[in-house]
This record gives sequence, structure tokens and C-alpha cells, in this order.
Amino acid sequence: MPELPEVETVRRGLEPAMLGQRFAAVSLRRADLRFPLPERFAERLTGRRVEALSRRAKYLIADLDDAQALVMHLGMSGRFVVEAPGTPPAEPGAYYNEIGRHLRHDHVVFDFGSGARVTYNDVRRFGFMDLLPRSGLETSRHFAGMGIEPLGNELSGELLAALFAGKLAPLKAALLDQRLIAGLGNIYVCEALFRAGLHPQAPAGSLVAPDGTPREKAHLLARIIREVLEEAVAAGGSTLRDFAHADGSLGYFQHRFKVYDREGEPCTTPGCGGTVSRLVQAGRSTFYCPRCQPAQR
Repeated sequence: MPELPEVETVRRGLEPAMLGQRFAAVSLRRADLRFPLPERFAERLTGRRVEALSRRAKYLIADLDDAQALVMHLGMSGRFVVEAPGTPPAEPGAYYNEIGRHLRHDHVVFDFGSGARVTYNDVRRFGFMDLLPRSGLETSRHFAGMGIEPLGNELSGELLAALFAGKLAPLKAALLDQRLIAGLGNIYVCEALFRAGLHPQAPAGSLVAPDGTPREKAHLLARIIREVLEEAVAAGGSTLRDFAHADGSLGYFQHRFKVYDREGEPCTTPGCGGTVSRLVQAGRSTFYCPRCQPAQR
């Protein structure tokens, strides 16, 4: 599933085609994705102008000029293909593996007054779209109870201490809890914990001193989470399975992975001499270096 950096990369790829533009036509090739599309979806979008295009966790949000918001989620395999006037669509051969863009999986097509076309393609149809009032969006069914943005100003050692105080849950599980921090996924949590030298099974509360103040490793982890995500966004995300950008190009942060999906390979830390290991937590693979991330710190 695309994680926060991939979704942010898609947002940036869509912005030139969508921001400030009006929907000239909306074509629906089916009535549902993961969920049924909103009633009168095409009618309600046609003629509306996109005032802003933002991201909340792994959701894309287009603010419209009628105080509505188009909420979009990519699911497992969703992608947007952008066609500007005089340019061809992204080629399916640009994708990482054999699952490419097949026209039969083009489910929603947005045509804009500028002549640009944005097509939503989804092989597995786990993505979805919704139309909601922009006012009160944070308390809507998609965003109610969602945690803070890890790329926002809120993320700090102090905040991690407040969120994790007294928690015996494994550190990795706490970081993946979308009610605490929204948008973090398996890939980047593995990478951040490695860089911070923290064992994924350590209790989340171990980042907090007995008096409730953050330990130094809480400050370190907050800084490293931000650094990892910012590096991934700058690199265009990670190309795993069938993820690609809005323009069809591949992400390259996977070439910088230190531990993720590198089980059995030598640790990249100079002088470590260890080997990347894998364990399973809540059904997900966790990659780490036992020497750089010892169980007791």
C-alpha cells in the first residue's frame, strides 16, 4: 500500500493539472470502488473549481469552490494518470512489476477545462472517493480520531512522551497506530527505528522517563521520523509492488533502504558486521539489525 511519502508524491503530481481548474466532465466507468461512489457524484463535481489540493495522512483532499471536499484514497493499487494537452498518458511499462495500467481498470475520469485529463485506475478497487462538506471534515467518518501528522510541527520528543507514557505495546505497533500518528506505515517505521537504534519490540513507554518527560531517544526518534519521510518525499517515494507516481515514473527511495526487505543481507552500518533480520508483528514483517537495535538499551 502506498504510504505517506507516496501519497504526497501523487499529490504533487496532480497539483499542476487540478489546482485552480474546473471539472469540465466526470466519467464514471462503474458505480463503486471499495465503496459505492457518492450519489450524483459526476453531477456534483462538474463545473466545480479545485481551490486547494492537500493530503491528510494517506488521503488526498481537493477543496472545491462550493465548500465541499473531494476525498480520495488510493487503497492498495490505486493510481492517477495525468494527460496534459499534447502529451501521452503514462506508459504501463514504467511500473515496477507486471501489474500495469490496463484500460479496463480506468474507473473514474476527470476532464478539466484546461484540457488536462486525470484518470483513476485501480486493479484491486480498494481505493475510494467521497464528497463531504469541508467544514467539519476532521470529524467526519474518514478522519475522526486520526492522530497528528508526522510531517507537521506537532511531532516532537515531548509529543511522543505524551502519546507513549505508560504504554507496554511494542514501539513499532505504537508508531503504526493511526490514532496516535497518522500516515506512518510499515516501510518507514522500520527505517526510522533502525536509524534511531531502537528495537521494534521495545515497549513504547521506554521512551518516557519516570517523571513523564521524554528520554533523549524520544527526541532522536521524532527527528529521525521526520528526516526519513522528508528524504522519501524528495526521492519520490518507494516503488514497491505496483506503486508508481501520477506521471507514471517510479519512486527511488527503495534504493536507500537500510533494513526494509533486506532480510539476510549485511547491515549497512560501517563496522557493524551484523545481518538484517525479520520478525512478524501483528501479521506484518519487521526488518531490523539485532546489533544496531539491541533488545535492551
